[in-house]
Amino acid sequence: MARGGLEAADGHSYGGSLTAAVMAICLMAASCGLVFGYHVGVAGGVTQMESFLNKFFPEVVSGMKSAKRDAYCMYDNQLLTAFTSSMYIGSSLSSLVASRVTMASRVTRRVGRQSVMLIGGVLFLFGSIINAGAVTVSMLIMGQMLLGFGVGFTTQAAPLYLAETSPPRWRGAFTIAYHIFVCIGSVIANMVNYLTNSMPYWGWRISLGVAAIPAIIIIVGALLVTDSPSSLVLRGEPDKARVSLQHIRGSDANIEAEFKDIVCAVEEACQNEQGAFKRLCNKRYRPYAVMMVAIPVFFQLTGMIVVFVFAPVLFRTVGFSSQKAILGSAIVNLVTLCAVITSTFVVDRYGRRSLFLIGGISMIIFQVAVSWILAEHLGKHNAVTMARSYAMGVLVLMCLYTFSLGLSWDSLKWVILSEIHPVETRSVGQAISMTIAFVLYFIQAQVFTTLLCNLKFGIFLFFAGWVLAMTAFIVVLLPETKGVPLEAMRAVWARHWYWKRFFLQDINKHDLSSTG
Repeated sequence: MARGGLEAADGHSYGGSLTAAVMAICLMAASCGLVFGYHVGVAGGVTQMESFLNKFFPEVVSGMKSAKRDAYCMYDNQLLTAFTSSMYIGSSLSSLVASRVTMASRVTRRVGRQSVMLIGGVLFLFGSIINAGAVTVSMLIMGQMLLGFGVGFTTQAAPLYLAETSPPRWRGAFTIAYHIFVCIGSVIANMVNYLTNSMPYWGWRISLGVAAIPAIIIIVGALLVTDSPSSLVLRGEPDKARVSLQHIRGSDANIEAEFKDIVCAVEEACQNEQGAFKRLCNKRYRPYAVMMVAIPVFFQLTGMIVVFVFAPVLFRTVGFSSQKAILGSAIVNLVTLCAVITSTFVVDRYGRRSLFLIGGISMIIFQVAVSWILAEHLGKHNAVTMARSYAMGVLVLMCLYTFSLGLSWDSLKWVILSEIHPVETRSVGQAISMTIAFVLYFIQAQVFTTLLCNLKFGIFLFFAGWVLAMTAFIVVLLPETKGVPLEAMRAVWARHWYWKRFFLQDINKHDLSSTG
């Protein structure tokens, strides 16, 4: 392969290399994850701040001071969890069906990924302002819903934008960049929570209002970048697409082979007027349909809700003070960031499947260990907390679990979901996956404290059982997609021992029609 070239599946090379333009464009798209990560991180910390609880949920504060309280049930309040989960309802609604498919998918196809990210940034801004100025629980939930709408649009568009603009050789790393910014947002949220937690009365307002800053960054950035070549061709603007691709790959790059493949892929998608949703119901698209459902469902069942939303609540449960619980959450999020950065460097070297397997086995071990410590040392001998050494052990094990999660499922879900689909189902497939993910986010965020109250230490065994099942699923059914151009991805599935049967049927039909 020529130096700097990008090799396609059929043996020819795409021109181009890592240019300043593609780095800047992908950096802007990845920054959409910044606001998402910030709000996920800030919500868990705010919900255990006494200033916030005294303002909106005084009954929770009274319950925490009760001598008869159960350590596992301190935060079991459905209205409190509604503050956290309402954002995910908004995310789901912004990805729901406008006609038969999803609003986010339809908008993406009509106005492009760039405009969708701009819309998301504006929604982030308004939601942050409402949250910071809230005086009632209803205002909080309204602000969270607006934030959720922004998350739904940007989470559908940004990973696709990254996959379509990044060079195939480094596509995994560039797509994971989105999640790096999600992790950075969570780390920043914990740092802000740590500084504002001790502020009486209004510290929580600062935590919620700071989100307006990254929202403004997204709005400005979205106004400055070009749309992806695939999106422009899909909207009938091939000349602009060629200019965009040349700009991204570099002025000296030979883009003809790559541009031809993009146009061919889009033309194939447009030949059949059948809707994208109907195509996904066709047997030919069965592999994509299975993965677009399985990946988000399995990810939600890894136990990620504990890390990303309720880490401060977990650490308060095992005996940390409010300030130390936020600090513990910040440490966990820093570990997640390190894991995702590590995944960025190794995903395109060792492949997706290897990281899934390593992460899955490790997560099972650490979840079982946490469950054992909680079972043996929390709530024993009429104590509502555990010994400090064991509480620190829980923190260490959660860091190890988080590193395993960040190295595998937490990073790779974005990669797999953005690269597996052919162009004709890419937008709708991504949107459906995100809708499923956000619905499950909502359900888990709403019921987690109740599950913790009822299952107690068994909640980690529950998640460990699911990680075992999803690891087996990856071993059997997910092919390796490392380094494969998007336009050649169909061939990977056609060679898989199980999925090839769905493609062989189409080949046989084509052969029969040709001989007839």
